Amino acid sequence: MNEIVNCVAYAQGKRVANVEMKEVHQHLTKENEFVWIGLREPSEEILNDVQKEFQLHELAVEDAHLAHQRPKVEQYADSIFVVLRTAQINEEHHIEFGETHFFAGKNFIVVVRHGSNVPYTEVRARCESTPELLQKGQGFVLYAVMDFIVDRYFPVVHEMELELENIEARIFKDKPNRETTERIYDLKRELLEIKPAVSPLVDVCNRLMRFNMGCISPETRPCFRDVYDHVVRINEMVDNTRELLNRAMEANFSLISIAQSDVSKKFAGWAAIIAVPTMIAGFYGMNFKFIPELSWHYGYYFVIVITISICVTMYFLFRRSGWL
Repeated sequence: MNEIVNCVAYAQGKRVANVEMKEVHQHLTKENEFVWIGLREPSEEILNDVQKEFQLHELAVEDAHLAHQRPKVEQYADSIFVVLRTAQINEEHHIEFGETHFFAGKNFIVVVRHGSNVPYTEVRARCESTPELLQKGQGFVLYAVMDFIVDRYFPVVHEMELELENIEARIFKDKPNRETTERIYDLKRELLEIKPAVSPLVDVCNRLMRFNMGCISPETRPCFRDVYDHVVRINEMVDNTRELLNRAMEANFSLISIAQSDVSKKFAGWAAIIAVPTMIAGFYGMNFKFIPELSWHYGYYFVIVITISICVTMYFLFRRSGWL
């Protein structure tokens, strides 16, 4: 696997040259030029070389190597360190998370990718096709990649909304079952996983918009408002989906309780019907010598007819009330 995906120098919004890592320092001394490096799960050795070339803080480099960081933005002297979580739907329709780390300084930006299988070549091509925007420098590159990452949350959340619609349809059309409850819990778990990846981005965008960071030009700062708006929308979609999912779970439990209550009613109705002949047979099964109707010629038939009549009457009464 190629750890250094790209290492390119730009001047006035145009590609100047592909740069070797050992030659980066030559371009960092030029006034109107910046270097954009893309790394894919780099080794500790590569990150050490990057740290030496760009004078990065060792704690930020350690975070970039270990990954598994919370989305955040930290400022170290003249550079900033930004962490974002990426998300995409795999072939099994489950969410796969990754991480992207940014080191941005006066005339450089280093993009470190972990886990995500989606390359940023599309973003680089889009930036290079608009040199009037790319000439704003590394701050615009940071915005472009962040916007690309955040926009990829929309199909993920939309997929979760479709899954919620399927669950709701099964709850109200099919009989309550264990599989529906399992699907609800699976979706709730995915929502709990995606919320910590999206929610901190609001603070990240706010800091990039409002705080004075030397590596981000004043004309680039308003661009992060667009990312902020997208993040707010995604947060609202996640919150709405979670709220509807909670209500779907309550509805599912309510329908299960109703179904159990219906079963209990049926058992109670049949028990009451069966209790009638049991009670009558119990009376006539008592060992008393003088019981009325024992010597009556039609007594047996009379009791049978009365028993059947009572049972049939109770059956129709329970049926009318919805118990049977």
